[in-house]
Amino acid sequence: MSRLKRADRPYDIVLFGATGFVGTLTAEYLAAHAPDDLSWAVAGRSEEKLERLRERLGEKVGVLRADVSDPASLRALAEHARVVATTVGPYVSYGEELVAACADTGADYLDLTGEPEFVDLMYVRHDARARETGARLLHACGFDSVPHDLGVFFTVRQLPEDVPLTVDGFVSVDAAFSGGTFASALGQFARGRQMLAAARERGRHEPRLMGRRAAAPVGAPRFAPEVGAWALPLPTIDPQIVLRSARALPRYGPDFRYRHYAAVRRLPVAVGGVAAVGTLAAAAQLPPARRWLSDRLKPGEGPSAQKRARSWFSVRFVGEGGGRRVYTEVAGGDPGYDETAKMFAEAALALACDDLPPTAGQVTTAAAMGEALTGRLTRAGVGFRVAARR
Repeated sequence: MSRLKRADRPYDIVLFGATGFVGTLTAEYLAAHAPDDLSWAVAGRSEEKLERLRERLGEKVGVLRADVSDPASLRALAEHARVVATTVGPYVSYGEELVAACADTGADYLDLTGEPEFVDLMYVRHDARARETGARLLHACGFDSVPHDLGVFFTVRQLPEDVPLTVDGFVSVDAAFSGGTFASALGQFARGRQMLAAARERGRHEPRLMGRRAAAPVGAPRFAPEVGAWALPLPTIDPQIVLRSARALPRYGPDFRYRHYAAVRRLPVAVGGVAAVGTLAAAAQLPPARRWLSDRLKPGEGPSAQKRARSWFSVRFVGEGGGRRVYTEVAGGDPGYDETAKMFAEAALALACDDLPPTAGQVTTAAAMGEALTGRLTRAGVGFRVAARR
């Protein structure tokens, strides 16, 4: 659990960006599922919106005003919390001051970023300080990348120990993009050089893995008979998060490999998807086109409850090692909003309440709270199952 005792900070959890779309869903989830003795608060820049939100959530919820343009307010927020959860993105633009405040004050930090550049920069700039203070810095705590990170963690535990392991993940989704995810994707496409430079800088600072190997190569497009679908490599942060978990946890074996795909049933849809991603990446290089695309779906906006109720996701994994093969699945409802809010809230609750392995610095959900968070999500309705063994 959080190193900080409750007497040290007035709040166990502070949710920053609570009045945005996903922030509000997360706040509502916490209000419905947090233990009665948990002390928590919502935070943001509009005190009026925060007070209106508190009226819906209940008077026991605290309110803190903080603004990304005011570092002193972020420092005060971190000093008031054992765990800080933030939905305020794009994180490469608005996230660093809060990471720095948490690393410096020893508060645990988690966010919803899917931006590799941001994660790499935060490692280079703040991991060492967080290790000194004991703060845990966790990124990608929503659909990016909890189902994939914990799904591989779950799959690995079904296979023999101390042998080379391979896992392939196949993602199927029927849902709308979140505004924050769309904004992050546009930003990544537009910042290819900066993203590569950040990855190289991280590589210069990150210690080498000794006595073991772990890799996440980009797979080639192919028909995958093991799942009965066309497999297209997914250019998301998820393989990088899985790779960092594999580096941190010896249970992944002496030689581990992960590949990450979108699973598409029909070939024309697969071809169209590749073309659409290429068109989006090209358009993101042009500022007028990028602005036009950004206006189509803004961060903080989202679909209706009826649309979200019809949405779903499934991530199927095929793991092999020691002469065995296992098929597993992580599945749930609307990934971009409802399930992301659930994953995010449960991750914050795990950091605040659960007995967890001792970790510090920039860590992944699997390394920091793998079994505890898997159990929480299973009880909350996210499915983790073994489909078959061979």
